[in-house]
Amino acid sequence: MKSYKELEVWKVSMDLVVDVYKFTKEFPKEELYNLTSQIRRAVISIPSNIAEGSSRKGTKEFIQFLWIANASLSEFETQIEIAMRLGYLADIKNNIEKVKHIRKMLHGLINSLEVKI
Repeated sequence: MKSYKELEVWKVSMDLVVDVYKFTKEFPKEELYNLTSQIRRAVISIPSNIAEGSSRKGTKEFIQFLWIANASLSEFETQIEIAMRLGYLADIKNNIEKVKHIRKMLHGLINSLEVKI
């Protein structure tokens, strides 16, 4: 692997970040420093940890950062559920499908890296 930017999971998670910034613009202004900020931080953490982990010294460290990205994905999933329950999002099905897709890619990458250890 030459660069984390070549990883499909990084590309797809970057697309999710853009989507999230777009839909959270519509959240109530009083949520700017609460739920909006939390959702954005969680989703940014996904590609950020993929990038950071790929730049670490060894495969074990990369795998650890991929698990952190996976945890951030779960955090994001919970937060959009909260946003839906509060009435800020009408439908989260599309986002949940993206979460499932990214999780599947993360687990696939983790599994392929664990074989190399």
